[in-house]
Amino acid sequence: MAAEETIIDPLELLPAESIPRMRMRIDEIDMAIIELWHERAELSRRIGATRLANGGTRLVLSREAEVLHRFRDAIGSDGTQLALLLLRAGRGRL
Repeated sequence: MAAEETIIDPLELLPAESIPRMRMRIDEIDMAIIELWHERAELSRRIGATRLANGGTRLVLSREAEVLHRFRDAIGSDGTQLALLLLRAGRGRL
């Protein structure tokens, strides 16, 4: 079974009344992801600026490859796409 597939046992289904509570939790998770996104992007920009100020390059392709592999291994092909978005957010336009 691929990582993207999910099979739900009908016996595990929750009552419809629990949907608002679950949606609230999804909203909380989304806010945490957004906050972490901004924090990660800022840290990445600072690292790039520090490398440039010290005579290095703005990007380290081997580091980007590590990030891509980590996300792909943990999430699958969608992880690669997510990692690319995260990397772009942190480095800005090339």
